[in-house]
Amino acid sequence: ADGASADSASTSHARGGSSSRAVSRADAGHYLCQATNKHGSAIRRVTVTVEYEPSISEPGCPARRLWVEGAPAELGCVASGNPPPRVACAKLEDSQDLPPPTTTSSSPNVTRAHAGTYQCRATNSHGSALRNVTVAVEYSPAAVTLRVLPSANVSRGSSFSVECRAEGLPTPTYGWALPPAPNLRFAADNRSVAVAGAGAANRGLYTCTATNRHGRRAGSVMVRVDESWLLVVVSLGSLGAVTAVALAAAGGYYLKTTACKKGEYNVRDAEGSSEAACLHRQQRHRHDRGEVYGIQLTQP
Repeated sequence: ADGASADSASTSHARGGSSSRAVSRADAGHYLCQATNKHGSAIRRVTVTVEYEPSISEPGCPARRLWVEGAPAELGCVASGNPPPRVACAKLEDSQDLPPPTTTSSSPNVTRAHAGTYQCRATNSHGSALRNVTVAVEYSPAAVTLRVLPSANVSRGSSFSVECRAEGLPTPTYGWALPPAPNLRFAADNRSVAVAGAGAANRGLYTCTATNRHGRRAGSVMVRVDESWLLVVVSLGSLGAVTAVALAAAGGYYLKTTACKKGEYNVRDAEGSSEAACLHRQQRHRHDRGEVYGIQLTQP
């Protein structure tokens, strides 16, 4: 201590008095005490230690911590106090003590279950101090799932969407690898893609990749575009064409067989024609049955 402190201490002692001032941590230190009378003086050095209860401040124990999954679980908090306090931290939700925060080798690896609020308590013989610490755990994307709405089996011409979801902290960003087609529309956050008027170009594998600063993970789903109705239409069209040909043939046969039943014919023009042959056959048939057709001849 400085000379004033030493003089004050010696004066108080010589007078047999005592100081009424409250002791503070600043009083700790080395003092020089000197006793004097007419016969001489004596000097003695004194070391003063001030004990006090613990306290925990922000610099020694930040209120928010960020851990990464897989790293050693360490929650170190520094507290002041004399005697030096013992600090223990426990998660409030389950009151389970963490391993010693300063022993990295014996600390378990961080998992997502470590996230939460912890209470750190500093204790010595003069009291204790509490401080809450919130721990967030970051981790790479996990559990990537894709869902096709309304179904992964899509009818041609209908609409569908593919949604991608993934766990991760920080929140992942999303990227896609999918069949190239002009009728794709991505959501603002890129978590989904919508397809209107599905066609053959939209069938195939849809792959979503979730990424953050700790890693990436992908998931895929197969989309099928059902064109069976088109095959039915094509089949019906082919059947209709065959039917039309058959009807045309039948109609031609009908006209061919009925054209020779009645009408006016030029004998010279009709000679050797199919109509004449038809009439000849029918006349012979009718003649066998006793019927005779008459052909009216006109002068050309």
